[in-house]
Amino acid sequence: MAGRIEDYALIGDLETAALIGMDGAVDWWCAPRFDSPACFAAILGSESHGQWILAPTGKRPCSRRSYRADTLVLESVWESVSGTVRITDFMPPREQAPRIVRLVECLAGQVALHGELRMRFNNGSVVPWSRLTDPRTVATVAGPDAAYLRCGPGTDITVTDGCTSLDLSLTAGQRASFVLAWSPSHSAPPPMPDVEAELARTLAFWDEWTSNLRYDGPYREAVVRSLITLKALTYEPTGGVIAAATASLPESIGGQRNWDYRFCWLRDSTFTLSCLLRSGYRREALSWKDWLVRAVAGDPADLQPLYGVAGQRNLREVLADWLPGYEDSRPVRFGNAAVDQFQLDIYGEVLGTIYSAVRAGVAIDPHVWTLMASLLEYVEKRWQDPDEGIWEVRGPRRHFVHSKIMAWVAADRALRLARVAGLRTSVRRWQALRRDLHDEICARGWSDEQQSFVQYYGARRIDATALLIPRLGFLPATDPRVLSTVRAIGGLDDNGFLRRYADVSNGEVHEVDGVRGAEGTFLACTFWYADALSMTGRHAEARTVFERVLDVRNDVGLLAEEWDPHARRQLGNMPQALSHVALVNTAFTLFGTRRHDRSALGRSAVT
Repeated sequence: MAGRIEDYALIGDLETAALIGMDGAVDWWCAPRFDSPACFAAILGSESHGQWILAPTGKRPCSRRSYRADTLVLESVWESVSGTVRITDFMPPREQAPRIVRLVECLAGQVALHGELRMRFNNGSVVPWSRLTDPRTVATVAGPDAAYLRCGPGTDITVTDGCTSLDLSLTAGQRASFVLAWSPSHSAPPPMPDVEAELARTLAFWDEWTSNLRYDGPYREAVVRSLITLKALTYEPTGGVIAAATASLPESIGGQRNWDYRFCWLRDSTFTLSCLLRSGYRREALSWKDWLVRAVAGDPADLQPLYGVAGQRNLREVLADWLPGYEDSRPVRFGNAAVDQFQLDIYGEVLGTIYSAVRAGVAIDPHVWTLMASLLEYVEKRWQDPDEGIWEVRGPRRHFVHSKIMAWVAADRALRLARVAGLRTSVRRWQALRRDLHDEICARGWSDEQQSFVQYYGARRIDATALLIPRLGFLPATDPRVLSTVRAIGGLDDNGFLRRYADVSNGEVHEVDGVRGAEGTFLACTFWYADALSMTGRHAEARTVFERVLDVRNDVGLLAEEWDPHARRQLGNMPQALSHVALVNTAFTLFGTRRHDRSALGRSAVT
């Protein structure tokens, strides 16, 4: 049985990632890329859907675990009356094949360990053929996939149908290593590395990377861990940043809100760029900007809310009926149908990202200016149409206020860039568009009854995206409508955390998003609340909110998408990039300095 979502730690090689539970089980791993089919999918079912467990005999949670300093090398320790053992898990930054390395060390006494490897290709649906190719190597093959497990001396290996068993006993001072590598089945087996050399290389990589962090405020440890997590969710060959490492972890246990987040969302682009630039990671920020420009190139009418790590567009959603789902949360989905939605807000995200890059001194290629102009021309044609909005509702399209504000952002940022881009002939038209958007949003998106901006035109419902209004520069933080909206957003509070919008009880279909069932509180929205509180002068409250979210990180500092304040457990895909991006940006909002804040979006006024 899978552990709680917060029981999992992340390891990765900058092209894919794995989740390891407190019981020593690797319950999720996709190879060779984040968005490849999983070879371990036990987190969405059981060990029969793919798992690699290695732990002291008896299968129980470790006594303690942590990452080694500021790295992505995980150390788990089991203590018992017979002895103490430590397992070090890591994935070396990719050179050839993706590899999971597990180094076992007996620290005291004598410890017997047992392992079971169940490779299951194609998201847990294919049981491969396994065999010993030499006394220490197990080869596993099915269709296009192959995996090779190399075991250290002293391990008893038993290969049966569907499972490879590993048994060994260590005394104090003894070590053993295991290396699992994926390879295309038509290729030669990848060479097995020197484990100690790979550990040293991995530690050196992360030590060097984290040394570039430009943050010296409070809670530095949380900021560092969030940035390491964000780096681990970055597909190094292209610079794309995925939303999360997993697919179909539920937003409510037993519910239907189970989405595949192993893709790159445009809605996160400005936040992500700002986070990276503020933190001193300019190279990663530029890679993300370049990924974005490549992905959205083409007809603006074809712009998608999300893309694959290489910019691929075909992300068709399918249901995996052979998987029972995390704690019986069905259906299990791979791919994401939101790829076909119309989301007006993403045009503002793209132009906002380009603007932030220019503000940070990034040189922009001439063709990007052409792209910018074409995107805004499309916004001019479509801004009066309803859309599915930032939350990707699967109900009817509506005139979502946040979408209209982001259309305003598109016009505003284009105007700011017009001189640099040599597009002065369009200025008058874009000024008119910006003015029309601002006037309509203030007239139709504001509710005198609620004394707040609302979720969509004519609604009584409020939405946490309204917290972004001052940050986006649509209105200053001192505007009475902003102050009143921030007060009204408190109506989304659930035990100190914020929901995205009003919830429904389990079993009902939500009138706005068209999905059955409830969800947890949204951690990124709770950070946005802290930002808005700080910007409107409520600094002590902002810090309290920030610290409250830090308190629900798991034992190794990771956050999923949501938090259930009643069951006190994390929900949704894990770890979630937007949660960690929001953590870093809020830390800079509360504790950063202008020296750190070069990429922040400037305030603007309608002219």
